[in-house]
Amino acid sequence: MVWWPVGASLFASNIGSVHFVGIAGTGAAAGIAIGGFEWNALVVVLFLGWLFVPIYIKAGVVTMPEYLKKRFGGQRIRIYLSVLSIFLYIFTKISADMYAGAIFINQALGLNIYLAVVILLLITALYTVTGGLAAVIYTDTLQTIIMVVGSFILTGFAFNEVGGYENLKDRYMTAIPSVVGVNISEECYTPRADSFHIFRDPITGDLPWPGMVFGLTIQATWYFCADQVIVQRCLSAKNLSHVKAGCILCGYLKLLPMFLMVFPGMISRVLYTDEIACVDPAECNYYCGTSVGCSNIAYPKLVLDLMPNGLRGLMLSVMLASLMSSLTSIFNSASTLFTIDIYTKIRPKAKEKELMIAGRVFMLFLIGVSIAWIPIVQSAQSGQLFEYTQSITSYLAPPIAAVFILAIFWKRVTEPGAFYGLFIGLLVGLARMISEFAYGTGSCINPSNCPMIICGVHYLYFTLIVFGLSCIVIVTISLMTKPIDEKHLHRLCWSLRNSTEERIDLEADDWTNDQDSDSMQTEEVRKDPSCWKKAYNWFCGFDQGDAPKLTKEQEAELNMKLTDTTEKPLWRNVVNANAIILLVVCVFFHGFFG
Repeated sequence: MVWWPVGASLFASNIGSVHFVGIAGTGAAAGIAIGGFEWNALVVVLFLGWLFVPIYIKAGVVTMPEYLKKRFGGQRIRIYLSVLSIFLYIFTKISADMYAGAIFINQALGLNIYLAVVILLLITALYTVTGGLAAVIYTDTLQTIIMVVGSFILTGFAFNEVGGYENLKDRYMTAIPSVVGVNISEECYTPRADSFHIFRDPITGDLPWPGMVFGLTIQATWYFCADQVIVQRCLSAKNLSHVKAGCILCGYLKLLPMFLMVFPGMISRVLYTDEIACVDPAECNYYCGTSVGCSNIAYPKLVLDLMPNGLRGLMLSVMLASLMSSLTSIFNSASTLFTIDIYTKIRPKAKEKELMIAGRVFMLFLIGVSIAWIPIVQSAQSGQLFEYTQSITSYLAPPIAAVFILAIFWKRVTEPGAFYGLFIGLLVGLARMISEFAYGTGSCINPSNCPMIICGVHYLYFTLIVFGLSCIVIVTISLMTKPIDEKHLHRLCWSLRNSTEERIDLEADDWTNDQDSDSMQTEEVRKDPSCWKKAYNWFCGFDQGDAPKLTKEQEAELNMKLTDTTEKPLWRNVVNANAIILLVVCVFFHGFFG
């Protein structure tokens, strides 16, 4: 892939309907600070292109668990990470995305939320199953264009309706619902005094600034630099300059959500105060079917009420496109993780066709579990969808971020250190996550009775605690165990990234050796397939012919090309200069809205 589809696909895979519904909803409820999440990610995307992807390319890996296996040897870390990544997909991505898309369809067409989910899934599954990664990346690119154009038009309509930015600042602070119920604290329905600041008080702020700067960076490092969905797009790029240019394009696009989602969400609260800002459970149930609050309908409401016919249809397709692009990316990556890292342990000699079918059946299982999880998503974090996804990530992702950062930048890390760091970090994160679900996250009117010692720490601070604890465990156990010999680490960590010596893998690859075309040949006697068979193969994305058998020299040459990170000096300077400009723009925005 060249740089622009890579950048567009990075953005589209990340920005799903959870962002349109969730970020706009949190903006309506609490002001602009939530936009800082996207601007923080902009910096981390540059880490991805400049620090992480060069190592992954030189290592010659396809999945993130595969990198850890080459780096540490053994199976347990690889399997652990695959299973945990799949759980994170279910809890934070698939269920939340489906729920967000369903809210939109529910508002637009009045369909039941679960019926809406099923319709969405049928369409999405159809083109993921038939297309594979290339189809997903090209549809992502088209959808990014539609998303950005459509949401720009809506933002124009919204600002025109509210009378510009200064008017928004005045009117938002007085957007209080007319029905507030009895015995409901004033702070539950009055806009926050710091609504127009990104950096908020470290103790009383709903998104405290140290958590936004440091805790969020750790979460984003896992999401953008060590997660299969995002990294897979970068590994599909032509060369390293295209990777970096794709990351810069994604970074510029990440500047937009503040203007295309957060501000429209706040405008929606101004225009439809009684519905979006409702606090009385009976009122909220009436408007959106959820008693904890209706901020999630802020964006759909704006689309349906403000836009003229035609444009409304375009925006509905934008929302469904953003949902589908996220879901297709996740399904594609989750089935890759399952087949390459888990299924091949159960069936080491599985043929390629069997692996493809196993991946598709596994997708159906993922979908079933995710639909069952939707009721939990509906009521968590006062009904604020984006806060829900971020909080779950902050409980489960920091140990993974710790392992990847240390594995790449400190060659002394050993397998036992990495494994026990992951394991102990996971136990601490699960303790918090399970407690929250057991007690409920509560809302402003009915606070949760979860003990302060467990749930009292803000989730962004909790990220820092789990990350710090994981790092301490990893470093301590690594120093107590025998270091990995350098001959196994060439081109797997930063200090040895330019080494030209041959690397001796700690363990041989598992299944690729059994997968040459001779073994495929014996699978069935070759004869011309029938029309039905051809149609079936085309539908499922199976190759119609055999791949040519490569000689050892051709394989070595192909491998050299795949692991090459050289850049032309001109283009290297161009992307470096652009990265600096992007960072300057980012600092300016933080300063202006801070």
